[in-house]
Amino acid sequence: MHCASCVKLVERALKKVPGVTKASVNLATNKAYIDSDKEIDINIAKNEVNSVGYAIKDTSRHSENNSEMDQDPSLAEMEKARQKMWLSWGFSLPVAIWMILEMLVSPWPNMYLFNLGILILSVVPIFFPGFATLNTGFKALKNRTANMDTLIALGTTVAFITGPLSLLTDQINNYAGVGAMIMSFHLTGRFVEANARGRASQAIKRLLELGAKTARVLQNGQEIEIQVENLKVNDIMIVKPGEKIPTDGKIIEGQSSIDESMATGESLPVTKKKGDTVIGATVNFNGLLKIKVTKIGEDTFLSQVIKLVEQAQGSRIPIQEFADKVTSVFVPVILMLAIFTFTLWLAFPDKLSQFSAIFSFFLPWTKNIAVISPLSRAIFATIAVLVIACPCALGLATPTALMVASGLGAENGILIRKGEALQTMKDVKAVVLDKTGTITKGKPDVTDVLLAKTAQILSEGSLLQLAASAESGSEHPLARAIVEKAKKDGLSLQKVTAFKAVSGGGIKAEVSGKKIVIGTDKLLQEENVNLKEFDSNKVEQLETEGKTVVHLSIDGVYRGSIALADTIKDDSQQALSELKKMGFSVFMLTGDNLKTARAIAEKVGIYAENVLAKVMPDQKVAKVKELQKKYKVAFVGDGINDAPALTQADVGIAMGTGTDIAIEAGDIILVRGELSLLVSAIRLSKAAYNKIVQNLFWAFFYNIVAIPLAFLGLLHPVIAEAAMASSSITVVTNANLLRRTVIKT
Repeated sequence: MHCASCVKLVERALKKVPGVTKASVNLATNKAYIDSDKEIDINIAKNEVNSVGYAIKDTSRHSENNSEMDQDPSLAEMEKARQKMWLSWGFSLPVAIWMILEMLVSPWPNMYLFNLGILILSVVPIFFPGFATLNTGFKALKNRTANMDTLIALGTTVAFITGPLSLLTDQINNYAGVGAMIMSFHLTGRFVEANARGRASQAIKRLLELGAKTARVLQNGQEIEIQVENLKVNDIMIVKPGEKIPTDGKIIEGQSSIDESMATGESLPVTKKKGDTVIGATVNFNGLLKIKVTKIGEDTFLSQVIKLVEQAQGSRIPIQEFADKVTSVFVPVILMLAIFTFTLWLAFPDKLSQFSAIFSFFLPWTKNIAVISPLSRAIFATIAVLVIACPCALGLATPTALMVASGLGAENGILIRKGEALQTMKDVKAVVLDKTGTITKGKPDVTDVLLAKTAQILSEGSLLQLAASAESGSEHPLARAIVEKAKKDGLSLQKVTAFKAVSGGGIKAEVSGKKIVIGTDKLLQEENVNLKEFDSNKVEQLETEGKTVVHLSIDGVYRGSIALADTIKDDSQQALSELKKMGFSVFMLTGDNLKTARAIAEKVGIYAENVLAKVMPDQKVAKVKELQKKYKVAFVGDGINDAPALTQADVGIAMGTGTDIAIEAGDIILVRGELSLLVSAIRLSKAAYNKIVQNLFWAFFYNIVAIPLAFLGLLHPVIAEAAMASSSITVVTNANLLRRTVIKT
């Protein structure tokens, strides 16, 4: 495929296949993505696509005969394009030299043999390496459609036909050599384009190459080496220092530093110990590890990343829809314009020739227009119109930039799940950040234990023991911190019954026959707890320090409070400062009370009026909707608890850590849980969108300027084809320049 018209043809063919409800074809990757309501018959799909001049090739990573693990289709495409190019020029170059001699001196050895020789030499470039172009172009016409190959096929065929006709009459000039050079320039453009597209698509190839090929596993007490694809869940892998971890798993023995840069973009090694999860394809630095396999095949983190990158590369963004609408009518309009050009030059040859002769001082080929027959003049201008038009640059403008952006993002721990987020991001004015786990580390520690003012029937240890026992059934970060503190202090946990979590409030449970309520003051009030012993001054002081305070009651009477502090991430302050410099209004959203929230906000530079406190999980969507009345909003959350808010926001950005991330949450996913990565993601989004706009501008500008010049006979068909090929190359090359963008802070 070479242009957006080709894409439309293939999509239309795929939609004819029974069961296909949606078909989307990506020009840059040469891949089709289909939705279906039943199993698709691949043979029917192949026949439909073949009928419009194209072929389906299975590139599944798990195909037995054609695995991307073992070969790179882009390399095969480049090699095939290179061979066609050189074969074509092997015959076109002598044609060009012979034609130059004819213009400078005279036809050699005479006009008849000159025309015959040019005709014979032109057969090979047009009908052998150029056969695929002719085949696709004329098949499209047969199906009452047209694409870029149709324009090239008609242009070269019309040019070639003038060869034998010139042997029969001197009223027609021989343009067969021009047809050969047009095809050669066309094939040269396809080779350079394939080469550039190959570079743009290297992201997936590099990701595929990251995976280990073999794994060392324990079987019956013996270490044996097997292929990675033969691993099973619960296998025990042995990974020595310097080796790649074969697949995702959990460490059951050993400790080491792991290089996770391929997954997170973080260059510094991460220390991992027993119980920690590890990612397949990361590198074990210095310790011997025993790892239990938890995920294999398409379930692994690396496979999910590859799938996500492919999905992003295959997506379409709103700005592309306009280009698609133009290209859907582009080729038919050019065909009509070619007919109009031919007719007009036949009707008014002298007037049009006089106009083109004005430019003869720097366009030498226009000197001869007046002396050739009107029919030859008409053919000359018509061929130029057919081959100058370039829908292919329009078709490549968006997908090539998306391809490079998604690959660059993946290398830096930024996964673009939806391509349209790149365009929407340019209009975002407000960034809403969930506090816990986004601005802060999300791992609070117990800092204070506060007992009731009087009648202190409990010690701090007893209060902490009861609280930890009750919280042992909760997965909330605050609950885990309380449990960890109790264990660290050597306190044993008591049996819990009737546990119930109260969303956004706390928990209720029974511990050793005592009814325990732990949570916010609001929850205790709702439970009609006696708050006579509540020391509001001390609690207020703790909250002013930025600590979160939870309260505990036993059998309906307040008995004490526990203060916890969540540490701010090292890069949060700098990242939020960068966001403000970029012009964003930054908001913090949290379930904490206003004082605690504002204390955290002050430390990271968020304005007090932009703090949204005491927001329950089910209220996050409402808060985002409220802000959307004023701004386009990007919401940044953990991707697990914030799914509704991520979906509601104009751009949802999910932040996680390694395998803990929810891969399906958010439009953009930050693999590394650092806010500096958010700044990088925004820079990447804006840079990618700017490249898309640049590409579309140059593609439209080229066609708007070039087509009228061809119509007026000012462009030689060979130069027209060279310009057409260069326009596609320019677009793809410009997209590749995106790699030079500095996105890291």
